[in-house]
Amino acid sequence: MVEGSIAIENARVVTCVPPAGGGPLRGEAMGSLRVFERGHVVVERGIVSAVGDGPAASRAVSMRVDARGRVVMPALVDCHTHACWAGDRWQEWEMKRAGASYLDILKSGGGILSTVAAVRAAPREALASRLAERLAEMRAVGTGAVEVKTGYGLDAATELKMLEAILAVQAVWPAPVVPTLLLGHAIDRDNPRQVDDMCALLEQASDLAPGAAVDAYCEEGAWTVGMCRTLFEKARRLGVPVRIHADQFNALGALELALEFGARSVDHLEASTAEGIAALAASRSIGVALPVCGFALDGRHADGRALIDRGGALAVASNWNPGSAPSPSAAFAAALAGKHMKLTAAEAICAVTHNAACVLGLERQCGSIAPGMRGDLIVLPHRDERALVHEVAGPGPDLSILAGDLHVRVA
Repeated sequence: MVEGSIAIENARVVTCVPPAGGGPLRGEAMGSLRVFERGHVVVERGIVSAVGDGPAASRAVSMRVDARGRVVMPALVDCHTHACWAGDRWQEWEMKRAGASYLDILKSGGGILSTVAAVRAAPREALASRLAERLAEMRAVGTGAVEVKTGYGLDAATELKMLEAILAVQAVWPAPVVPTLLLGHAIDRDNPRQVDDMCALLEQASDLAPGAAVDAYCEEGAWTVGMCRTLFEKARRLGVPVRIHADQFNALGALELALEFGARSVDHLEASTAEGIAALAASRSIGVALPVCGFALDGRHADGRALIDRGGALAVASNWNPGSAPSPSAAFAAALAGKHMKLTAAEAICAVTHNAACVLGLERQCGSIAPGMRGDLIVLPHRDERALVHEVAGPGPDLSILAGDLHVRVA
């Protein structure tokens, strides 16, 4: 941690420019970035105090960093992860290679249910320790603020244990850690009252994590549209924001349900219809694409190009989890979005910075560079920001700053 101020100079400073009225960038506006060719950023006590062309104004600073023309941009925001888990599922990849589908594995008691068993057996402290280790991995590849879901409990006690582990890490991590209450996930065959139990839990959990969204995974073999509706009706009564995993493998009506409830985001979208994408684009909800799933599972991707072209708002996230998205890298997700969803580099950068911050309600704190924002920045090893999107499996940033906490990549 650097006490005082940090000045990064001689940098290609790149950032989105949030709309004047707030909220995500939509449509063609996602393709515009503000660039200071030889600029500076000053961070004082963890907050950006100045950004602009040329060297920083003469002032006493604790540290000066010469970027040597390299790109300085906001730390990435990963708005959809399942980074709190125990155990592993590496053996399932052999099953997938032998022809088993994700839903086949889930129906046989594997997949999510395997992780559920491991999480139920793990102490809270072990979950928190592993989550902190994973956040360090994410930081090393450029991520600052992170969303982390519960969801591997399926019962009230374990869901609360996961939430407590996330909150414990949130209290010490140098960037925002945003919990999401994934109370609708796999089906607990041993508990016919699962939906009622999760609705009851929502009230208790929302008191522990005020402002946290509730989420559900609507898919064949998982929660139905009717089950999600019951949970979302409870959320509406409590004033809890709603998110949903929709249309990953099948378009079952989850997207339309989400729009009915004014969902903060609709995530996955690989199986969405053209009509569904058009309805999402016309709504206030943000589409969240998770292209690492397509890379790892079946080669299918959300039609992010159509969503943007219709004037919608798109974010991109890693979806890091032990079964369908084994990657900590939002930058890798952005690269996949560029290749498979035909996003421009500027659009992909917007999708993993400002728009991702909007999904989490953090757009006034991070996701762009402006005075008053958190000093969550990365210095790339490149002098052109397009390398972030078009380079695959790069080394990560040379330097990351999370509100004054510095991390330098060791070559």
